[in-house]
Amino acid sequence: MRVGGETAGLKARDRRALERLHGRRLPRAVVVPQDFARRLSALSRRIRRQVGVLVDRSGAVRWVGVGDARQIELPDLKRQRAAGVRLRGLRFLHTHLAGEPLTRDDLADLVLLRLDLIAAITVDEGGLPLLVHAAHIRPPTRPGAPRPPDETPWELIPPAPPSRIAVDCQELVAGLEQELARLEPRRPRRGYSGRAILVGVAARGEPLDERVEELGELARDAGLVVVDAVQQRRPRLDPRTLVGKGKLRALVIRALDRGADVILFSRDLSPAQARNIARATDLKVLDRTQLILDVFARRARSRDGRIQVELAQLRYRLPRLVGRDPSLSRLGGGIGGRGPGETMLEVDRRRVRARIARLRRDLAAVAVKRRIQRRLRDSRGVPVVSLVGYTNAGKSTLLNRLTHSRVAAGNRMFETLDPANRRLRVPVEREVLLSDTVGFIQDLPSDLIDAFRATLEEISAASLLLHVVDAADPRREARADAVEGLLATLGFSGIPRVTLLNKTDRLPGPVQAALPDRFAGAEAIPVSARTGEGVDEVLAAVARLIPMPVAAPYRARKASVRLPAPRPRHSV
Repeated sequence: MRVGGETAGLKARDRRALERLHGRRLPRAVVVPQDFARRLSALSRRIRRQVGVLVDRSGAVRWVGVGDARQIELPDLKRQRAAGVRLRGLRFLHTHLAGEPLTRDDLADLVLLRLDLIAAITVDEGGLPLLVHAAHIRPPTRPGAPRPPDETPWELIPPAPPSRIAVDCQELVAGLEQELARLEPRRPRRGYSGRAILVGVAARGEPLDERVEELGELARDAGLVVVDAVQQRRPRLDPRTLVGKGKLRALVIRALDRGADVILFSRDLSPAQARNIARATDLKVLDRTQLILDVFARRARSRDGRIQVELAQLRYRLPRLVGRDPSLSRLGGGIGGRGPGETMLEVDRRRVRARIARLRRDLAAVAVKRRIQRRLRDSRGVPVVSLVGYTNAGKSTLLNRLTHSRVAAGNRMFETLDPANRRLRVPVEREVLLSDTVGFIQDLPSDLIDAFRATLEEISAASLLLHVVDAADPRREARADAVEGLLATLGFSGIPRVTLLNKTDRLPGPVQAALPDRFAGAEAIPVSARTGEGVDEVLAAVARLIPMPVAAPYRARKASVRLPAPRPRHSV
């Protein structure tokens, strides 16, 4: 049987001795038998390298590997376990030549790989075993609950010689499995997408808490159960894993300890970073843009909305399609150009590009249709007033209050994706068209801006913008600035606007009175879409700021009667 690990330089007799270890049967209840420990220790001292084996629950040796004098690397065991928080069914036995106990890497492998048990055998200068240092996973107190700061996810067994370890391995593993099964979280059936741990990463001078909190809101709207949040501020972001190798290992241990199967990052990941993190963790890795796209896909109802969301998703996924063997790529021709032809990766990329081209044509048709509709509205002389603002600020609820409509509204982010147009009668006995648009968010992904440009262009036809701000949100100023910045990026900064401080019914009187002062330089009206407070002031502001159209002179039209054309006569 082939020996794994660092086998270069091994003598033939040592290689054969290692191969004979494979397939041996060990007692299931003993951590490591005395004779097997002596054999491992003698081999390890002779080749001056660490030697390790993986033993299953029946006692059979399934893998034999060699490391260097300080460490040994385990094979790829596909860390994504299929049984939730259960154990893998393997125990790892290896040697330590310097007399050291279990290292931090050993304990990390115990938790990451969900091993039944890990044991290190210290070896003396004569090649005899001294002590066995062992550890097993410690079940959490409650599923998903954070551990106390002084409690580790592993439990150490007191070191002892191999023949004096008073631990029944079979009984220990059965008790751990029973306890982990009892603590396995119950997953809801409807709307459940997984258990997520949030990761906020920021460089110096960048806000961090707001991003993590907003990421949690997006995760809950996407059907994820947030079990923990981790924040890190770095002087320089790691170009490979964003958080660094050590922090990533600790993060995976924390995610597995909480029973999380999704890692959410507050920053957008490059394709290389996403691949490196997924390869190192074997967990589902998502960034902020992917999460927003998923929420958009859940909210899209109309055909136009689905086209725009699918286009944004394909544009995001195209550079993240990866293949396994670049040597099978299609070559340009000539010498070496014959052979396997197109790989499946290139076929997938070609299909994605073709689908993107088709969606762009459909989106161009949507833009033409909306342009024709805007021209028809302009020809009728009906002014347009657009509701803009941060997502979940209450725009749809305010539209229903002003126009007595029943547009879908809820306490969720990006509830409205498709523009909703309703007629609004103002006090001067005239009508305007009130339009509800998609909600904004900080650092809106560029793919979404490009895909929803046909929808966002509806704002360009507005004569007045009503900027809805969630007054009960402690981050109202920052979110209002984000909306203003996005409007300037889209070229709509020149349109007149009125700030509506919504949800004032949730604030005490003194705070409510001081709100307009915080938005100096712009007309601000406190309003409550739920109670109707301030609605009359909004209608008066719209009537005052919308210019009155010049009435066309009345022209009397003469009634004319068209006679049918005479039928031709046919001669016989």
